[in-house]
Formats: sequence, structure tokens, C-alpha cells
Amino acid sequence: MAERQIIDARGSFCPGPLMELIARLKFAQVGEEFEVLSTDQGSANDIPEWLNKVGHQLLGAREEAGVWHIALRKMK
Repeated sequence: MAERQIIDARGSFCPGPLMELIARLKFAQVGEEFEVLSTDQGSANDIPEWLNKVGHQLLGAREEAGVWHIALRKMK
């Protein structure tokens, strides 16, 4: 499996991190994994909600030193 791609959206505010993710997913292959780095706490809710709504897989979300790490897999 290919290495998880990092989307560094630190310092960007809602809906910036989600918009960056959507832009990257448009060009990604099914099965590719991404990890969004965000300092915006809203991302911890917004991104998993959006993934659920559109059918991608949330692999995990954790907060580490003020940075949210949201991992996901493109499913379609």
C-alpha cells in the first residue's frame, strides 16, 4: 500500500482544511489514504461528518499538541 499522503492545513480555518481535502480527493485514486493536519478544532467534527456523508472511510482522528490528525481512505 502506498504511503499515506499528508495534507498540511495547519493555520487554515474552517472550511479551509476540508476544502483542501476535497481538492486533493478529486485527483486521488480509490484506496489512497490521506492524513489532514489541522489546527482548527472544527475540523475534528467537520471532516469526519463530511466523510460519512459522501462515503469515504475515516481511519482515525486524534489531537496531538494542538494539531488534529485526521486519517482517511478514499472509497469511491
